[in-house]
Amino acid sequence: MNLYLLHKPYRMLSQFTDPRSEDGERRATLADVIDVPGIYPAGRLDHDSEGLLLLSDDGELIHRISHPRHKQPKTYRVQVEGDPDEAALQALRDGVALKDGMTRPAKVRRLAQSDLPERDPPVDPRRHPVTTWLELTITEGRNRQVRRMTARVGHPTLRLVRVAIGPWRLDGLAPGEWRRETLHAPRQPRAKSARHPARGKGGRR
Repeated sequence: MNLYLLHKPYRMLSQFTDPRSEDGERRATLADVIDVPGIYPAGRLDHDSEGLLLLSDDGELIHRISHPRHKQPKTYRVQVEGDPDEAALQALRDGVALKDGMTRPAKVRRLAQSDLPERDPPVDPRRHPVTTWLELTITEGRNRQVRRMTARVGHPTLRLVRVAIGPWRLDGLAPGEWRRETLHAPRQPRAKSARHPARGKGGRR
């Protein structure tokens, strides 16, 4: 089984075609950065989000990665407006109330720097003079969940980059770059063969 790890750039669709291309200016799609036939993304990232996207040609693998039942943890580095205090961070850790219910507790830590490449265009420092980088790990996949969570505690998200999905990490990939990993299916246990007792020459048949 082949798995492709892609660093999706900012303002790119998490699909290979743009359904709105006939109505106006064509938006960037995955076809602009990866040309491998027969692969599909396992999950998605919003048009204005960046980072790790997993793709495969194996439907079972895609289901195993993307289905909420498997609870693959997803880690994001998030640039938020302002400087969240400890109460705001603890609220994210405890779970916050959104319109579609309480979120599960998240792992949250403050970062001194993002260690990410600069975005094009960057967050405007004149409009947002004070920002903070956080790292959040969640085990859900609600629509725009991280953005809604940070906004709920008073610190809207300005930039969002997914850096890990389960054991797979973005490390070493610049925006638009990808690499392939070959996964080996787990070995099935061998069926035990029926044994027959040994018979001597004069034994019954």
